[in-house]
Amino acid sequence: MKNRCKEGVRLLFSCCVLLSSLSVLAVDSPTKLPNVIVIVADDLGWNDVGFHGGNIDTPALDRLASEGVELHRFYTAPICSPTRAALMTARDPIKLGIAYGVISPWDNNGVHPEEHFMPESFLAAGYQTAMVGKWHLGHAQMSYHPNQRGFEHFYGHLHTQVGFYPPFANLGGRDFQRNGVSIDDQGYETFLLADEVSRYIKQRDRDKPFFVYMPFIAPHTPLDAPQQLQKKYADINTDLAPARTEQTDMTRARAQQMGTPSARPMYAAVVDGMDQAIMQVLNTLDEEEIAEQTLVFFMSDNGGAAYSYGGADNAPLRGGKSEVYEGGIRVVSLLRWPGVVPAGSRFDSIMTVMDLFPTLAEAASVPVAATKPLDGRSLWQSIIQRQRVPRQELVFFASETPIYGEFNLTAFNDDWKLIQRVRQDPLQVSVSNQLFDISADPYEYRDLAAQHPQIVDRLAGEIAAWRAQYPINGTRSILAPPPGWRAPHDWASYPRPLEQLQPNAAPSYAPNPAIERALDEQHGERGRLIYR
Repeated sequence: MKNRCKEGVRLLFSCCVLLSSLSVLAVDSPTKLPNVIVIVADDLGWNDVGFHGGNIDTPALDRLASEGVELHRFYTAPICSPTRAALMTARDPIKLGIAYGVISPWDNNGVHPEEHFMPESFLAAGYQTAMVGKWHLGHAQMSYHPNQRGFEHFYGHLHTQVGFYPPFANLGGRDFQRNGVSIDDQGYETFLLADEVSRYIKQRDRDKPFFVYMPFIAPHTPLDAPQQLQKKYADINTDLAPARTEQTDMTRARAQQMGTPSARPMYAAVVDGMDQAIMQVLNTLDEEEIAEQTLVFFMSDNGGAAYSYGGADNAPLRGGKSEVYEGGIRVVSLLRWPGVVPAGSRFDSIMTVMDLFPTLAEAASVPVAATKPLDGRSLWQSIIQRQRVPRQELVFFASETPIYGEFNLTAFNDDWKLIQRVRQDPLQVSVSNQLFDISADPYEYRDLAAQHPQIVDRLAGEIAAWRAQYPINGTRSILAPPPGWRAPHDWASYPRPLEQLQPNAAPSYAPNPAIERALDEQHGERGRLIYR
């Protein structure tokens, strides 16, 4: 009898353990595929959100922070197109040929059609996919168009800087479309995007999960906002802390000398409007009763535009957009999935924009169908289990913006960060290096290059080898069009249709593969002829 009682107790204990395990499994591994929303701000400053102590109202982003995890060391490229290319492919933008500059209206560049985009994997896994907002990843050929890169539905703009009010144009050409057809929607652009995402969610196929990519043009220049928001921030503090970089602080000083009104009040109004749009999307999820089945991710595409007419504040981080100091590449980033991601938590390990695709794919149990090796890695398990992930391998970013021939370069990991500036003049090249113990000095006050020349040399060599991967016809910082180039009246009709294009990518001038390989080798560290 006594033995039977012991066996009963053991059985009861085993059942309790099993039920507890199943309960944890149900939370950490939902059986139903989650909806996924990826939201991207354009040039948001580190100190411009409420949960970082900023003085702009951001209740929606604050809500995501309190209900999810802050990715506290999330890194992007310092400029727009490279970040978006890395986001979509999980590949290093240096390999894609989109690293030094953005894709300008007069460029033919885009992401190679051989590259696999994140929505293509989600679409193949049974998701319905939509993009609402700014593309900026190629417009010259339909092979670069969102509808050819995994998005069934596209509502938005091919370019940046289309304005916040109609006619939504770039260089005088209309740039607002729905699936390749120009549209004439009226209203404040930020709110139009929120309306479209809300409509899409409400009218979705309820038998399938959805993947929505929502890249705002806010708070990118040229800044504009509804009058009510402008009045709200008319008296906001405009005496910002120095960015501690020559280029950015010089623009601020010149603006003050010339009596130019601060861009800060209008910038704050634009950020507030963007936050309202995000809150509308979150409220739509609540109304549809699918918030707990939806993973929401947020990030800025680069650091805030802290120069005079940008209005952003990245303090206490150093620098801003187009620079590779922390203020240019370490960005506000959040992830929420109720019941799965620990609410109110913070992930302090290095995570880059290349890591997002594999991380979201693992979270949603979506196979990554890319054929080229990814440069990103999934950090999903570490995020939900609150595990630190050491990083010894180097992360690289670059920018040539805004001055042609002046390159801002960085290589960093958990221990060291090298910032290298290369200036190319007609008869000489000058190189300067700064070295930071980035874990002990995250705000980059103490340059240790003179004390550690061997580390500087090693990291500089790594940067040179990394740059050698760049396709020779990749983007550069070319701020003006070719002489005589003309913009179209309507950008929706600009991309060359697929039926007018040959089926394969064009070759180089080399007459045969053997000579092409020889020429590629002869280019050495100048860049690549052969796409890899």
